[in-house]
Amino acid sequence: MGLQTIWNNYKVLIVMGTSLGLIHWGWTHTLGLDSYTGNKQDYVPEPGIVKGQHLLGYIVD
Repeated sequence: MGLQTIWNNYKVLIVMGTSLGLIHWGWTHTLGLDSYTGNKQDYVPEPGIVKGQHLLGYIVD
């Protein structure tokens, strides 16, 4: 059983497994970046633009 036989018989599994692994690695890598999560110490919330009743019933200041 050579590499060509393995590739021909399991091509879909090899490609899908590799793709899924790379997507999972990229997603976890992206979630770990500081630019994605943001630094909570430097976060300054913006003041609200609308004051009064919001569509969902919440008061926005």
